Amino acid sequence: MTISYKWLSEYLPVTVEPERLSRILTSIGLEVESMTNYEEVKGGLQGLLIGEVLSTEKHPNADKLTLTKVSVGNGEPLQIVCGAPNVATGQKVVVATVGTTIYPSTGDPLTMRVAKIRSVESHGMICAEDEIGMGNSHDGIMVLPADVKVGMAADEYFQPYDDIIYEIGLTPNRMDAMSHWGVARDVCAYLSHHDKKDIKPKLPNANGFKVDNTSLTLDVQVENEKACPRYSGVSIANVTIAASPKWLQQKLKAIGLRPINNIVDITNFIQHETGQPLHAFDINKIGGNKIIVKNLAEGTSFITLDEKKRTLSAEDLMICDANEGMCIAGVFGGQHSGVTDTTKNIFLESAFFDAVITRKTSFRHGLRTDAASRFEKGTDISATVNVLKRAANLIKEIASGEIASEIVDIYPTVKPKTEVAIKWHFIKKLSGKNYHPDAVMDILNSLGFEKLKEGIDELRVAVPYHKPDISLPADLVEEIVRIDGLDNIEIPNSITITPSVEEQYEKEIFREKAANYLVGQGFNEMMTNSITNAAYFSEEELSSMVTMMNSLSAELNILRNSLFETSLEVVAHNLNHKNNSLRLFEFGKAYNTSGSGKPASPAGRYAEAEKLCLVITGNKNEDSWKEKAVAADFYNLKGAVNTVLTLLGLTADAIETFEVPKLDNHIVFKLNNTIIAGAGTVKKNILDKFGIKQPAYFAELNWEVISELAAAQKNKVKEIPKYPAVQRDLAMIVSNDLTWDEVQKTVEKVKLNKLQDIKLFDIFESEKLGTNKKSLAVNFTFQDEEKTLTDKEIDGWMNKIMSSLEKELQAEIRK
Repeated sequence: MTISYKWLSEYLPVTVEPERLSRILTSIGLEVESMTNYEEVKGGLQGLLIGEVLSTEKHPNADKLTLTKVSVGNGEPLQIVCGAPNVATGQKVVVATVGTTIYPSTGDPLTMRVAKIRSVESHGMICAEDEIGMGNSHDGIMVLPADVKVGMAADEYFQPYDDIIYEIGLTPNRMDAMSHWGVARDVCAYLSHHDKKDIKPKLPNANGFKVDNTSLTLDVQVENEKACPRYSGVSIANVTIAASPKWLQQKLKAIGLRPINNIVDITNFIQHETGQPLHAFDINKIGGNKIIVKNLAEGTSFITLDEKKRTLSAEDLMICDANEGMCIAGVFGGQHSGVTDTTKNIFLESAFFDAVITRKTSFRHGLRTDAASRFEKGTDISATVNVLKRAANLIKEIASGEIASEIVDIYPTVKPKTEVAIKWHFIKKLSGKNYHPDAVMDILNSLGFEKLKEGIDELRVAVPYHKPDISLPADLVEEIVRIDGLDNIEIPNSITITPSVEEQYEKEIFREKAANYLVGQGFNEMMTNSITNAAYFSEEELSSMVTMMNSLSAELNILRNSLFETSLEVVAHNLNHKNNSLRLFEFGKAYNTSGSGKPASPAGRYAEAEKLCLVITGNKNEDSWKEKAVAADFYNLKGAVNTVLTLLGLTADAIETFEVPKLDNHIVFKLNNTIIAGAGTVKKNILDKFGIKQPAYFAELNWEVISELAAAQKNKVKEIPKYPAVQRDLAMIVSNDLTWDEVQKTVEKVKLNKLQDIKLFDIFESEKLGTNKKSLAVNFTFQDEEKTLTDKEIDGWMNKIMSSLEKELQAEIRK
């Protein structure tokens, strides 16, 4: 939610400094996520002066340049070279003197300095509107009225609008704060409580509403009263569609809205002022002078304001005329009934639509509008008429309209206020603080609650219509604590807790163990969204993925089936911010539709699995005086996967190549014939899709399976061997196609109990070895826990190994 400081201050009877206001908002639960300065004109025209062109003459060395003398009201006239075709003697102009920084509409800021232009010095610039951010025209310099005072500061003359903008992180239940007046109500409640004064917000003015005539009375009917419990409206004739006045445009721009025309701008203004969405219909386009609020048949086609044809559900509430639908109620207008430049008469709608129905319709059609976001949280059903009067008065004032009907207000069943009873001791129990009953009532009164009954141990209040989320005693405690200040919650001297006993705690231990190791190896943990973009996947992949029925956006519309794509988004983001060497890991969920379950239970068709992914790109180490940077490679990734498995007491009994569409040199780690991890090099075409211009390596571990296998392991403790290990090296020439996995398996077949470890420590390739040949250097470690090994024993084992390698792999042992 975007809040303007100046706009909000109009409803506060006292001045609150911006910094204090920020603290108050956060304290009452309206967390300020950002507080930024807004400038209608970037740079605020600071340093620019109003000048007068005293003389002009042709530049001696350029036909299209003019040499001018310009007075800025202090000292000698400035010599300025100007390229504008419209510069002339006697003009009042905007001048950027030497040292002044200008902020063009497009491009970077520019600081004026003395410059030689075709051998003639120029001491500043006579400005066009696009050169100082006041427009997009570059046809010529800005020429001001003749009565403007020379030497006046440009910001004093133009008075560009500035403001302070707060971005507030609203929780979904706080619809009452989705407007400037709603926020002002909370701020005043806080000030009243803490400053011990009765401070009430200034109400938006709805006084002075008067019906001028009844020449445009429409027949309004509500057929679906459940979906539309209250519908209000009024006709306004002879409006003049034009640009909005400056003050209105400035307020809307400050909160990020684009001014359109005076009628549309007023409806947007009222929505952000009061929280009540409005909609304006062109009366001349309403068939049969009739408005009917109803549902249309399933499958009915309707073209919305964005010119898209949509197929309606029978559950969608529509605003219709005598012939067809005109608007999806509370969500989006239709193409043919809205206000245009030729509109003369309008019907202004102010209604209360059911929150659940509005939300379902909004998501069904992918229309996440400001109006829908308010209706789906619940608006103030009691405010429709007052807001309508406020808007009608503004339209009369700004668009010269006439109120041409009585207010239509169809409200067949008046909604009763919710009543909540709360025990005094419950307030203390939940808040941890002793509140005096008078303080509690003052807070609730300032928020609009009505006291119904007050007893020795209980208080009963009626909840105001603008707080539809409040229905429980705990909700009242929240309101009291908010206004008292969330940062004023007392911390007790002692805390009583009941320790929880977890039965399956091993998984968390394994997770922490793996994370600590990875962090120690220079990895950083990332957290990504499990909802991703379907555009990343092929049709074949999409067939087994979980698609979102009501997606958050076009880019977030499917649940990931792997952590691969979301991790590459993080890599791309970091590379774009010059973080070129990355080691990242994440524990996260992946989803697919291969879960088991009865067909009658949709949830049973889906499965989720926890994964651990590792990503490496860039250098293994950075440049230093001691060593040069070395690029990370696939083997760094493979080593990390192996070590994580080893930490959990697991050793893959097979490592095999396994071709996949998105990774080169992909290998899988198997244990008990089950794939527990996979690793590979990200393919070039995939890197290009994400804008990654350097190699990246990705591994994904099936953490659920790994956790279960690790939990089943029995830890063993044994004495450190007393006798030394013995190492022997062996070099052999083998085929270039031979993999290290084949060498390991061949040695394992010899079944030497005293062989503790086998490592590859060198690979040498040369034409001197023969065609398609390479040399492998391997280290063997032998150890007997009961005695010292002899050379004779070791030689015998080495001979068996060499014989097996020669026979099975046609290896040539190098002497």
